[in-house]
Amino acid sequence: MAIIKPFKGLRPPTEIAAKVASRPYDVLNSEEARTEAADNEMSLLRIIKPEIEFAQGTDEHTEPVYEKAVENFKLFQQKGWLVDDATECLYIYAQTMNGRTQYGLVAAASVDDYLNNVIKKHELTRPDKEEDRMKHVRNTNANVEPVFFAYPAVAEIDSIVKTIVDSKKAEYDFVAEDGFGHHFWVIDEPKTIERLVELFAKIPSTYVADGHHRTAAAALVGAEKRKQNPNYTGNEEFNYFLAVHFPDNQLQIIDYNRVVKDLNGLTVAQLIEKLGEDFTVEKVGPEIYKPNQLHTFSMYVEGNWYKLVAKEGRFNDNDPIGVLDVTILSNLVLDKILGIKDLRTDKRIDFVGGIRGLGELKKRVDSGNMAAAFALYAVSMKQLIDIADSGNIMPPKTTWFEPKLRSGLVIHKLD
Repeated sequence: MAIIKPFKGLRPPTEIAAKVASRPYDVLNSEEARTEAADNEMSLLRIIKPEIEFAQGTDEHTEPVYEKAVENFKLFQQKGWLVDDATECLYIYAQTMNGRTQYGLVAAASVDDYLNNVIKKHELTRPDKEEDRMKHVRNTNANVEPVFFAYPAVAEIDSIVKTIVDSKKAEYDFVAEDGFGHHFWVIDEPKTIERLVELFAKIPSTYVADGHHRTAAAALVGAEKRKQNPNYTGNEEFNYFLAVHFPDNQLQIIDYNRVVKDLNGLTVAQLIEKLGEDFTVEKVGPEIYKPNQLHTFSMYVEGNWYKLVAKEGRFNDNDPIGVLDVTILSNLVLDKILGIKDLRTDKRIDFVGGIRGLGELKKRVDSGNMAAAFALYAVSMKQLIDIADSGNIMPPKTTWFEPKLRSGLVIHKLD
């Protein structure tokens, strides 16, 4: 059963929250971060991407860069840009995109739940990325950025959240430069906190939606600290890490699409002929075509869009992995026809989040950088949960959650 606990959050004062809060470390590269933080000394990017304080081209994984993160973290606290809450709280973090708002509960999640698989994963992690985030957690002694969890919706939790949102003024309420709204409430009433903790204790599992590397890093640092403190009680803050928990029925997964550099020596006519073995292929024309149901794909090549529908018998609806459109595309097109075997390492393929729109796929192909693009129907939350529950792992680059959590609205310290 899921363990959550309140904690004394480290947060920006209300009037500067929008300046401190930033996009997460992994959605922008060093140069983009440098540009974004250029005129803003309060940007959390100076803590989560501290390489921007060094000369262009500086390796972000060197010790001086991690040390700069610590230095800036201390500086933000000294300057009063980050301030400790006086009591242990839970928090509500809501996000608005395209008129839709989703409400998450910010709480400390349990290292034990991660190690015991109560917190379920659906993606493999890379050791190098884990180690990078572990160094950041170790050095700052804090979970500076939250991870994004989902849980099976509970009516009473929804009701408590709604009551707070309707009755209290938001502590933070701003629209970021990307147009997404961010809203934040503090829950400091002991009985409400106690009830929310009780309700989560009845939930069998929570699910990592976004932030597998940060989750793994936070849990592994927690496990390290236990070894360094053999008399630990389990109540220390290092036994917990920062997570925002969203009810599954409020979340929307966006499509995650593929572009390929070449057609593996085939002409377009030969490609279409080979596709015909496993798909019905219909030429749509130059107007963008977006798949509207499972097992339907769109392909853009040489100025035209094509509708591809997987034929019966080419996939297994009873296999939680085999039923995924990313699996069907990988097996029947990328591997079988184009010779792309490993999505993690092959340099002939790239991935484009659906938030950029299918126009981005067209642009990449029309520019000559890519030979063809494939758009997929988005995975559902049910599919994600089924896969996580079955102990399976999704193929790489399957899910894209939007909006991303802003970092810096609240931080969890490990001491």
